[in-house]
Amino acid sequence: MILDYQTAYEKVKSGERISVKDAEWLWNCASDDQLQSLAQLVRDRYHKPKTATYLLMRIVNYTNVCVAKCDYCSFYRLPNAPDGYVREKSWIFEKIDELVSVGGVLFGFNGGFNPKLKLDYYTDLFSSIRARYGDTIEFYALTIVELLYVAKLSKMSVPDTIKVLKEAGVRWITGGGAEILADSFRKRHSPLKYTVDEYFDTQRHVIEGGLNTTATMVIGFDETMEERLSHLERLRQFQDEVNGGIFSFLCWTYKPYNNELGGTEIGANEYLRHLALCRIFLDNIVHVRASVLTQNQNALKGLVYGANDFDIPWEDEVTQMAGAVIEQDVEKVLSYARQEGFEPSYRHVALSPQNGGLQLA
Repeated sequence: MILDYQTAYEKVKSGERISVKDAEWLWNCASDDQLQSLAQLVRDRYHKPKTATYLLMRIVNYTNVCVAKCDYCSFYRLPNAPDGYVREKSWIFEKIDELVSVGGVLFGFNGGFNPKLKLDYYTDLFSSIRARYGDTIEFYALTIVELLYVAKLSKMSVPDTIKVLKEAGVRWITGGGAEILADSFRKRHSPLKYTVDEYFDTQRHVIEGGLNTTATMVIGFDETMEERLSHLERLRQFQDEVNGGIFSFLCWTYKPYNNELGGTEIGANEYLRHLALCRIFLDNIVHVRASVLTQNQNALKGLVYGANDFDIPWEDEVTQMAGAVIEQDVEKVLSYARQEGFEPSYRHVALSPQNGGLQLA
């Protein structure tokens, strides 16, 4: 067990895995500089020092109708609400074309739990996108929890649903909908969003089905340190079990505006310290990503705290309605990374031998 910083340094430097108790000690006792140093030790195992990668991306919100009723969400509308919507494909194509025109290639689709959209809606949408754009773009089709909801709604098994989506051109199902992976947290704030076991069972099916996936986490609600560490412990264990099947980890912060839960937004320092702790603890995940969407310029300080990658978001209605501010000046965002001593390079799309499709490499 860690008793002082020197013990922690030697443990991390040697490649020895830290425990939950170690992580708790680091959070309570390590200085910012010490957390930075330890996070950089783990980062440098995988990435060249003083370099970072980035992508220009857009979240496309094709519907705002959702029955999950998470109390921290500022975006959803219940069925039959006057301002609820489902977008036409032509509207979605316009969103894609606009980002492609400025050099973007990555799109994430986010729609929640819409009870009127069964699997055929998604196969039609995603196959149409793949037919129109081929391999010139890549997209995150659904989140883990959305996949599970669609499967249940369509009365299909998760593996069969994945097979159908894969045939429609889907290559990525992201780790979205995780927030805090502790059942105590989920019972308080999102009881309809599935248990931790259901979440990981679904993600395991995604990996076994030959699709790519990611891990996510959101902090700054009312979660305890025990719940945060439980999330990280379950994730690290799962990554061991699936032999590194998770491509990347992204943590962002809760925006407390215009929703039922409310609260106060946490400061940048807490986010950065947590990001460092994630990098140190998640020693089996190669890519740790900083959230420009929720932290803006402060996110690029995350490169000093162990992150190696970041998105430059073009749009995301969900977080914008909760208080996020989008910066579309790409060069301005990149200058923030350079101010921290890192040279950012555009992350291109490469062929994935796993499924014959495009992987963000």
